[in-house]
Amino acid sequence: MERLILFNRWVSIQAGWRRWGFAALLGVLATLAMPPVNAVYMLVPAFVGLIWLLDSSNSLRAAFAAGWWFGYGHFVAGLYWIGIALWIKASQFGWLIPFAVFGLPAIVACYMGIVALAFKVCQRRGYAVGAGRIIMFAVLWVFFEWVRGWAFTGFSWNLMGTVWSFSDSMIQFAALTGIYGLSFVTILAAAMPAIITDRFTQAGSQRSPVPIVIGAFAILLVIAAGGIFRLSQAEHNTVAGVHLRLVQPSIPQRLKWQRDLRAGHVMRQLYLSRLAPKQGKAMPTHVIWSETAVPFNLANEPQVKRVVAEGVPKNGLLITGAPRLKRWGPRSHQAWNSLHAINGAGNVVATFDKTHLVPFGEYVPFRWLLNMSKITTGTTDFTPGAGLKTLSLKGLPPVSPLICYEGIFPGQVVASGPRPQWLLNITNDAWYGRSAGPFQHFAAVRFRAVEEGMPLVRVANNGISAVVDSYGRVIARLGLNKSDIIDSPLPQSLKTLTPYARFGDRLVICLLVLLAVVGILLSRRTA
Repeated sequence: MERLILFNRWVSIQAGWRRWGFAALLGVLATLAMPPVNAVYMLVPAFVGLIWLLDSSNSLRAAFAAGWWFGYGHFVAGLYWIGIALWIKASQFGWLIPFAVFGLPAIVACYMGIVALAFKVCQRRGYAVGAGRIIMFAVLWVFFEWVRGWAFTGFSWNLMGTVWSFSDSMIQFAALTGIYGLSFVTILAAAMPAIITDRFTQAGSQRSPVPIVIGAFAILLVIAAGGIFRLSQAEHNTVAGVHLRLVQPSIPQRLKWQRDLRAGHVMRQLYLSRLAPKQGKAMPTHVIWSETAVPFNLANEPQVKRVVAEGVPKNGLLITGAPRLKRWGPRSHQAWNSLHAINGAGNVVATFDKTHLVPFGEYVPFRWLLNMSKITTGTTDFTPGAGLKTLSLKGLPPVSPLICYEGIFPGQVVASGPRPQWLLNITNDAWYGRSAGPFQHFAAVRFRAVEEGMPLVRVANNGISAVVDSYGRVIARLGLNKSDIIDSPLPQSLKTLTPYARFGDRLVICLLVLLAVVGILLSRRTA
């Protein structure tokens, strides 16, 4: 205990760059809890240290700075792989790498700065004292995670609940509250040990804080136990007559759009599509390729459609990503990042256009000001689609298609109206090489299966392709840099809606308001 008190005091007296550097280091520690490392225990020193920094901040400006530097260290360490995507076209975009690797985290870190600022305001007004301040901190953190999911086009990357992606039992809690509830209990448990030194460093109650700290960690055990029980009651049903083949060709991004290689890429995927099933597997009824798997304007090129149709199973469909162009004149056209379903006759029977585009990757915001090209191939910005859509395809249950990072946004993966029975996420994580990016991406979209109570099928050019059931369990998986196929049945959707699927973020906001009241009442009792 004496060493812990001395460390608390050491943290409190740090000033200037030593203080901000320490805050950034704490943010890096928090990143180690994320996939693929999943060192969840690192969250305890990270958040305890941050709470102590905020406790000792003598101004609102200092509190904001502590939170910002924590967020900056967290996102530099967590988003470094963006630089790998830019390095693929180094001659054109290499100059942007420092801005992407160090500039984007500086912007996203502002959310953590605002959390710290609001926390300090609550402390000064007596709304965040003792154990109550930990509850308030967790409420504020999760509220701004939610804001981050939709503000300025949204960026729901590495939400804190993602640290549990390795545990099938822990992620079941997302069916009740979405990933946001899991973020709350994670931060609550990780930060609560900060109160251990309160009775030695602050005036107030002399009661032992140990039972409260144990109680915070006990919540995680209860959630794990509840998840184990839920999985013990889980069904393992599959959709009759549906046998999917997922094709992951693992085509390097630097080669993907080379004109002399594009036809070969299509033929490589046709070869994989027509392989005989492995022992014990049924013949596929539907074949699925990844995002922009066909590097041609598929919808308007009959010859390409006829070639792709050779991979369509008998009486089935081939679903693939491809760019879609529509020309209005010699110098006027639009482009979409699309998903197409093709039948055996080579006809496109359904199309979905990606709606949630990646800034700078698929379009350049403020193009009137910024004279630059988007990072993906082509000089024309992609046009956003009309929105989420449920597709009805022959031989398949209704599906909600999601292209690339459209799958990372909680509560934003299913269109209103008739409900789909499964989620299909096609992506191209070859941009990020062998880095944390593909692992983080897969972990994020996997939570959508638990939240919505429906299976997720994910097909990547390179990255992680997988079939995930309605409980978030991985049924089949292809790892990074693997060129192969997955033959799998389609798991069934749950028969009843999960609480999160029924109420969405309204439930999250109500819970946060209730927890904020609990934090205030506990603070007043402690003060």
